[in-house]
Amino acid sequence: MELERTLDSAAAPARTNYRWKVATLIFLVSFVAYMDRVNLSVATPVIMQEFGFTKIDMGFIQTCFFAGYALMQVPGGILADRFGLRKTGTFAILWWSLFTALTAFAQGKFSFAAIRMAFGLGEGPVFPSLGAACYKWFHHDEKGKASSAILGGTFFGPVVGPVVTVALMAWLGWQGVFIVFGLIGAVVAWSWHKYTRDNPQDCPYVSAEEAEYINEARDANAQKAVAPWKRLLRNHRFWAIGLQFLVVDYIMYVFLAWLPMFLTEAYGLNLKSMGFWTSVPWIALTFMVFFAGWFSDRLAMGKNSERQYTMRTATAIAGISVTSIGLYAASQMASVEAAIFWMTVALGSLGFCMSATWSSVMSLGGRFSGSVSGWINLWGNIGGVLAPIVTAFLVEAYGWNDMFAITALFGTLVVVCWLVVKPGKQLLPEEVSANK
Repeated sequence: MELERTLDSAAAPARTNYRWKVATLIFLVSFVAYMDRVNLSVATPVIMQEFGFTKIDMGFIQTCFFAGYALMQVPGGILADRFGLRKTGTFAILWWSLFTALTAFAQGKFSFAAIRMAFGLGEGPVFPSLGAACYKWFHHDEKGKASSAILGGTFFGPVVGPVVTVALMAWLGWQGVFIVFGLIGAVVAWSWHKYTRDNPQDCPYVSAEEAEYINEARDANAQKAVAPWKRLLRNHRFWAIGLQFLVVDYIMYVFLAWLPMFLTEAYGLNLKSMGFWTSVPWIALTFMVFFAGWFSDRLAMGKNSERQYTMRTATAIAGISVTSIGLYAASQMASVEAAIFWMTVALGSLGFCMSATWSSVMSLGGRFSGSVSGWINLWGNIGGVLAPIVTAFLVEAYGWNDMFAITALFGTLVVVCWLVVKPGKQLLPEEVSANK
């Protein structure tokens, strides 16, 4: 009898863990996407000098990217829901990579602006596709880790991007930076198309046991429905989750768009030193995002799994509060080391808001997670549209230090919104949304 059990066990197919390879791809896509964003910020001092651009000019160019990106968030979510994450993601990565490369051939303010807007339009559907991948490819107890794969790549890109960009600029000039990154994006697009599928059960690398585990307690027949937007737009919690992300992303994009220029201008750093110091706050953010994802999953697997939703609200409010304190403290520092310390505290703490938001996409959106993800990204990138140009105006009018102090005040809106969100309660109950 014991021998029979041993033989049966040996004959049973092993459950694969291919979904974690998909998580690696999710990380890679978001990593390259943010490398492609930060390279322009790092090259900003050189480009401004070569073309005679002002801060307002560069703010306008950066804003054009976010305008295109924001415009494609809701359509991108609809595309991901209707045509699938594989096709939508592949097309978007190829599009953005083409216009990354074309940035090298811009000849003035308006050609830079047009190319960066087209780049933003192409990148728009990517994160809704990644959000849909997190929903479809991971068990409900793995949401924190899955969302951390997106955010980890998002924030690790700016860790590596400044150092790589400075090295490529020294070797190939600023134009070579964009050509190299465009080629890298083409390779990533091929990998996404080859190794992902819209549903795990359709992937040849996934065992039936793994697909069954992923889809546990999930309605497999309702995975490509179009979200009922009229009902969503009448939901005040839907607006709250979007508005808080406007501020969170605004603060992040102040760092992404202007930290290299701030360090160069306010502290007189050369390109090499600027590349190093620019990376430091992003290291903290990357670590905090993964920690928050791990912590969320630990709560989800505990005896009282509902605590994870209460903790998302609590950690988001605590995170934005510390971010605001850090920004204000950084604005008062005389040395670059002290300023970077407080900026590291500020940006690292923002990771709790990011993780809470993206973990909540799946619990709020359910099978409409692609569209909810697109909605959140729309608002986040309205913040992205505003951050470069508003920061430029604030710096011109009041200086760098007052700009950071003013930005710190915006965290109040995030606190108010998280008191409304209630991340443990789905926006549209399945029995209602299924009939719409």
